[in-house]
Amino acid sequence: MKKSKITKLFKNMCCSVCHHDFDEDSIIIKREQEDLLVLQIVCPECGKSFGLALLGTGAESIKEEQDDEALTFQDCPQPINFDDVLDGHNFIDKLEKDWTKYIPEEYK
Repeated sequence: MKKSKITKLFKNMCCSVCHHDFDEDSIIIKREQEDLLVLQIVCPECGKSFGLALLGTGAESIKEEQDDEALTFQDCPQPINFDDVLDGHNFIDKLEKDWTKYIPEEYK
């Protein structure tokens, strides 16, 4: 599979660290089989490495002539911050002493 086809899937995506766009040089193909493609995405700006496995990558799976098939992401919530950790601690601290009774036996 050509890198240009794979690059189309990532055209609307960027590095989560520095927000630099991914390009064809960002893609490192680690393994390619009939219906399996394992690749690594590396930000060309900051070097952050992302791993990804794609299944079902037959020739007809990624159409070169259609630009609207790129992966898109919605805005994500902000990462947890110090206040979130404190809120979690306070919640746990206020639980009853026998709070473990709510945990199913298979998870204890």
